[in-house]
Amino acid sequence: MSAHATPVMARAPPDPDEPGLWRRLGPGLVTGAADDDPSGIATYSLAGAQFGFQLAWSLLLTYPMMVVIQAISARIGRTTGKGIAGNLRTHYPHWLVLTVVALLFTANTLNIGADLGAMAAAARLLVPSIPGWVYVFSFGLLCALSQIFCSHSRYVALLKWLTLSLFAYFATLCVVRVHWLELVKGLLWPHFSASPDFWLTLVAILGTTISPYLFFWQAAQEVEDAKAPPRDRPLRYDPAGAPRALARIKFDTAIGMGFSNLVALAILVTAAATLHESGITHIATAAQAARALEPVAGHLAFTLFSIGIIGTGLLSIPVLAGSAAYALGEAREWPVGLARKPQQAKAFYGAIVTATLLGALANVLELNPVKALVWVAVLNGIVAVPVMAMLMFLGTRRSVMGELRISRSWSALGWATTGLMGLASVALIVATLRGE
Repeated sequence: MSAHATPVMARAPPDPDEPGLWRRLGPGLVTGAADDDPSGIATYSLAGAQFGFQLAWSLLLTYPMMVVIQAISARIGRTTGKGIAGNLRTHYPHWLVLTVVALLFTANTLNIGADLGAMAAAARLLVPSIPGWVYVFSFGLLCALSQIFCSHSRYVALLKWLTLSLFAYFATLCVVRVHWLELVKGLLWPHFSASPDFWLTLVAILGTTISPYLFFWQAAQEVEDAKAPPRDRPLRYDPAGAPRALARIKFDTAIGMGFSNLVALAILVTAAATLHESGITHIATAAQAARALEPVAGHLAFTLFSIGIIGTGLLSIPVLAGSAAYALGEAREWPVGLARKPQQAKAFYGAIVTATLLGALANVLELNPVKALVWVAVLNGIVAVPVMAMLMFLGTRRSVMGELRISRSWSALGWATTGLMGLASVALIVATLRGE
């Protein structure tokens, strides 16, 4: 057997007890859907409004990148029985892990603030009589309390059902007129421009679709699901269960990331077909995109787009706060997990509440949402590349993964993704500092 090869897994005959499609989907689907948060909606709307269909190809490029990094993250969690931060704490210097976690927590908190602000703005477009701060704290309170008081199985089911809110963007696409030939050209024939705005937007798309909080969340959820009844051991201690578990992770991740990118493409295409065609090229927030859509595409498109912002925010904010709490808790060796009762993991749940509350307060203090998104992108760029590199080292080490190390082909694709993200992150940071 090759030093880096995954053991050969025989194809099992069809199992009559094999769960259906919906039950096979879990952490990968939720993680992919959470990637299309209100901040991401703003990025994809800006790309479509500013450049039409010219950047559609980027969402094909990012799909295999997302799948490989997220699947490796999930595989590490399921194989070791520990989340990303727990594995980093075991195998890397303590100061490095705490630095990464501090940056992640800061970026996630800023992102929560921007998402809560976007949700409140979208809600006010639909029901303007209620003050924005009421929406901000109501949404924040709903997200935090549901994580604390819902049982793990019920909460996971709730997050899965919330992914359906993203179908609002497919519905929006159905009520606008699209130049399909131009879209196909944008997908299959990459267009490049010397414009700094073009490259900044392209880098922003890469940074939005491949974010560190997604790595931590999916790995942590694989650990959580394995601990739920019937309890499963980490795969490195249960090689007999590895073929089915790893096949499920690949399937779940491929579907989840595919759904994520299709939604992102629907948002980009909607903005390109309406806003760009009407000469509206400057969009700063998701709510601005919804507002600009109404006179161009009609009230139905405006309403669907706004509902999508609120729905995906209710999904993404718990993922942002939860991933920050998992990372901080594992780095500090706290009891962690949404399956634990609040009194069993006070610090973990305290971190969820703190991140959500700080995000809500950022809106009361009138934090500039555009600047917040810019700095979230910069912080994610700083965190993503070293974390991805450490993931690749973890995934290929026998001391971590046992005989379930990732294959050479997955390792090559993972390192290529890490390198490309490194270049993109440097470009984004340089462009941001110049702009400042």
